[in-house]
Amino acid sequence: MFLAIDIGNTRLKWALFDEAEPGATAREHGAVFLERIDELAETAWNRLPAPRAMLGCNVAGEAVRRRVEEQLELWEVLPRWAVPSAAEAGVVNGYAIPMRLGADRWVAQLGARWRMQCRGGAQPVLVVMVGTAVTVDAQDAQGRFLGGLIVPGHGIMLRALEGGTAGLRVPTGEVVPFPTNTSDALTSGGTFAITGAIERMHRHLREHAGAEPHTIMSGGAGWKVSPHLTIAHELVDTLIFDGLLALAAARAGRYPAAP
Repeated sequence: MFLAIDIGNTRLKWALFDEAEPGATAREHGAVFLERIDELAETAWNRLPAPRAMLGCNVAGEAVRRRVEEQLELWEVLPRWAVPSAAEAGVVNGYAIPMRLGADRWVAQLGARWRMQCRGGAQPVLVVMVGTAVTVDAQDAQGRFLGGLIVPGHGIMLRALEGGTAGLRVPTGEVVPFPTNTSDALTSGGTFAITGAIERMHRHLREHAGAEPHTIMSGGAGWKVSPHLTIAHELVDTLIFDGLLALAAARAGRYPAAP
């Protein structure tokens, strides 16, 4: 049994697999807000079979990581966490200082690489994660992470406007081409800012690679942005888990080849 954990800025998501192999189907999975982490050992995790190994991705800081490790004391399992490196699981890290790349962005690159291998490889891929923040990262056809963008998510944008202006504390509205009320203007503006960043990076990658990129979108708020993105894309809920499974298999000497 293998436990994969994805700790974001808002929620912890987990999945239990029979084995650490990319493409495996989770036999159990769940999610909790970070405020509820301390209940896991007594609630959702208490009914699970004991995992023999785990690997996690954490962007919420050391204090949250320690709280999760306390819950893992339910089992005799060694906590292991993904850390960006210069190269691993088929991906070369092109960040100026590889260790400073966010762990979630790195793991998503590994998951995207495995998915592209499943498609036959030899195609650049744009990796988009939409959550508290939005990341838009480019990978060439050879598996080199080229770099990417970080922009605020919807919630951060709205809070910034509320804090910096007067009279904008209104419910969110609809995404429309020509907003005629403040609620729609806020929602449409945030959505088009995000999709604009995605489409700009897609164009950069296409021009750099000389080929049409495949776009993968993930993250808890991806479903909100997906309908308004004008480029073809694939919505993948499990991208971080894909990357954790690929990384675990690579570290065990079973580099995940395309099926």
